[in-house]
Amino acid sequence: MSRYAIVIPAYNEEDCLPATLAAARAAVEAVADEHGRGEIVVVDNNSSDRTAAIALEHGADRVVFEGHNQIARARNVGAAATEADRLVFVDADTLLPGELLSQALAALASGEVAAGGARVSLDREVQPAVAWLVRTWDRLSTAFGYAAGSFFFCRRDAFEASGGFDESVYAGEEVWLARRIKAWAKRRGLSFVVLRDPPVTTSGRKSDWFTAKDFFLQVAVLLLLPGAARSRRLCAMWYRRPGREKPDA
Repeated sequence: MSRYAIVIPAYNEEDCLPATLAAARAAVEAVADEHGRGEIVVVDNNSSDRTAAIALEHGADRVVFEGHNQIARARNVGAAATEADRLVFVDADTLLPGELLSQALAALASGEVAAGGARVSLDREVQPAVAWLVRTWDRLSTAFGYAAGSFFFCRRDAFEASGGFDESVYAGEEVWLARRIKAWAKRRGLSFVVLRDPPVTTSGRKSDWFTAKDFFLQVAVLLLLPGAARSRRLCAMWYRRPGREKPDA
């Protein structure tokens, strides 16, 4: 049995997966002496491109399929596909440094940490408004102990006891899981940590696809409309590519 697993949900990600998997594989190899064998699980979330084939060609240990296009469910399916006792969730457009993986696994192995995340950096220059949103998220996540979905790590027992990612929502599922795990961890004298350096690097491509107005409107909808996260249509920015896909209700 692998001692840990990296779970990568992927929906039409044939362009980004090669770099993501190359970084993940390099990270796995870099920490092997200290943290043992890890496996990489890609969840093909009902892609219409060559996501599954690309994943196998570029280093995934296994590819599983989930037909319902929802990132929370895809992450849960990936977790269920492995027996590893430590889980690391990485988005398909995210580059995982070996040093960050090592820190995360060491934190979980310490017996003092139940789960955590990391600071986020972007792989390109983005609109000023987008950069401000990322900086704001970094400050809030560090201050209050939340992890971005692009990099979320946890013990399996914490994950399972907390119910995994909430499949009733289409966005913000990592925030809800962090809250539940922190409550579970507190009762056991464990902590939730946000690692500061190095950050995880994720794609700023949405800044190329959407306007600043789009970003602030999406944030406003999620903050001001109760239940908005339960609608894939109202979480459209996380599920569509302009000119390629239209979100379902």
